[in-house]
Amino acid sequence: MTAKRNVDSLLRLMAWMSPAFPVGAFSYSGGLESAVDDRRVSNAAGLDEWIALSLRRGTLWNDAVMLCQAWKGFEDRAVLDEIAALSRALAGSAERYRETILLGDAFVGAARAWPSSVFERLPQTPTYPVAIGAVAAAHDIGLEDVLAAYLHAGLSQLISAGIRLGVAGQTDGVAIMARLEEMVADVAGRAGSTTLDDLGSATIIADTAPMRHEVQATRLFRS
Repeated sequence: MTAKRNVDSLLRLMAWMSPAFPVGAFSYSGGLESAVDDRRVSNAAGLDEWIALSLRRGTLWNDAVMLCQAWKGFEDRAVLDEIAALSRALAGSAERYRETILLGDAFVGAARAWPSSVFERLPQTPTYPVAIGAVAAAHDIGLEDVLAAYLHAGLSQLISAGIRLGVAGQTDGVAIMARLEEMVADVAGRAGSTTLDDLGSATIIADTAPMRHEVQATRLFRS
C-alpha cells in the first residue's frame, strides 16, 4: 500500500505541475519580460542569475514559505484564510496580485478532479502556493516533495519565458535547469522547516519589474 500511495502522490504532482495542467502559467513571466526590455537580462547567464535570486531570496522563496504554512494548516479553515490573506498582501504589484490569484483559482478548479474536503475549507481567492500546499497536504503528499515540485515548476516557467523572449536557447535552458537542480533541493529542504518569520525578499529590481511591465508598450506576457 505504501508503494502505491507513493506512486499516486508522484503521479498527482506530475499532473499538477505539468505545463499541460490548465492553470495558464505559460502566460506569465513574473516581471522577466520587463527585465529583458530594460536589458537587465540579456543572455543565458543573466537568466540563470535572475532565477537563482528568485529561488534564494525572492518571489519563489516567499511562495515556498507560504506553501509550507498552507500544507501544515490545511485542516483549519481559519488558518487557511489567514495565510491566504497574508499571501495576497505580499503581492507587490497589481500584475503580481492577478498572477497569483488567477493561477490559484485555476489550480483549484482543475484539481477538483481529485475530490477532497479541502476545497470546502479553502478561501474563495487563494493564492497559487497556498492552494497547492493545502491540496497537496489533503492528498497526503509530502511537504518536501511538493515544495521541490513547485519550485522546479517555477524555474521551468521562467526558463520557458526566457527562451520565448530570446535571451536563451533550449540548450541553455536545459543547462540552467541542471545547474539549479541542487539549489532547488536545498531551498525545498530549508523551506520545509520555515515559519512566517522567514518571509522576506532582497530582490528589489525583480520585485518592481512587474510594476514597470504594467506600462510596457509591447508585451508578450501578462506579467
